[in-house]
Amino acid sequence: MLRKRLNGVWLSIWIGLLMMPAMAMAAGGGKVEQMVIVADTRGLPPWEAWWANLYNESHVYFTIVTIIIIPVVGVIFGTIADLFMGMIGIDLKSRDLAEH
Repeated sequence: MLRKRLNGVWLSIWIGLLMMPAMAMAAGGGKVEQMVIVADTRGLPPWEAWWANLYNESHVYFTIVTIIIIPVVGVIFGTIADLFMGMIGIDLKSRDLAEH
């Protein structure tokens, strides 16, 4: 009996969650304009202004450039960290594995 009631409660919750967007659209009452999300570029330094303008003009190009930049920056930071650790005496290139 309790299990059947809990199944009904869960079903009601899922139906409510699935219907929530439709209820929100129905509550508008009239024509609703699409929301436009843009980045404010006023007073930004050149690189940040370029980045924000890229976001404003094309989300596809913004995504592609982001996907390319993240690994490149990771390689640069990793190389700098490796050089810094080498300068302080930590050498990870010739380490012996503890498992063998």
